[in-house]
Amino acid sequence: MSSVYDEQGKRIPVTVLKYDPLVVSQVKSKDKEGYAAVQVASKERTLASTNKACEGHFKKSGFQRGAKWSREIRQSLPDGVTVGQKVSISSLSKGDTVKMTGRSKGRGFSGVVKRWGFAGGPASHGSRFQRGTGSIGQCTFPGRVMKGRKMPGRYGFETITRNTQVVDVLPEQNAILLKGAVPGSVNSLIQLMKV
Repeated sequence: MSSVYDEQGKRIPVTVLKYDPLVVSQVKSKDKEGYAAVQVASKERTLASTNKACEGHFKKSGFQRGAKWSREIRQSLPDGVTVGQKVSISSLSKGDTVKMTGRSKGRGFSGVVKRWGFAGGPASHGSRFQRGTGSIGQCTFPGRVMKGRKMPGRYGFETITRNTQVVDVLPEQNAILLKGAVPGSVNSLIQLMKV
């Protein structure tokens, strides 16, 4: 994260996102595929990680060995969009509200203190209950653990969607400045959609 200052001198925390140029790789119509959508792709694949099916599909849009990233965006009527057309960040401007979607950092198998913020037990005086789960239910009635009980398990690596504001767009550097933090680690993918 970084920060910039507005016209009044107020500090705004921002995250700088690098924008990779997108190319329209397929246009789906209601007549042929049953629904309307646009498939966009980015970054050339390496020779070792490609197969003939992907190579043939993405060759129509200008990729020699297929695309590394592709995403399908459903639209009601994708008019005027053709295969091979480049998608730029010129549609975004300062002050726009965008919906960002990304994967949060994966933290592996975590206990209840880290995962759910449980207080834990006493730390001294012979206590053997520092970071344990504690009671998870009742006795012979109901004789089971209730659904939704907060317990240890895999924490993180979940899809997170938030609305945020575009602070600035730098087309010459292919960068976008978004207000606040974004989900995921460094170099993870973030999908932006104009609200």
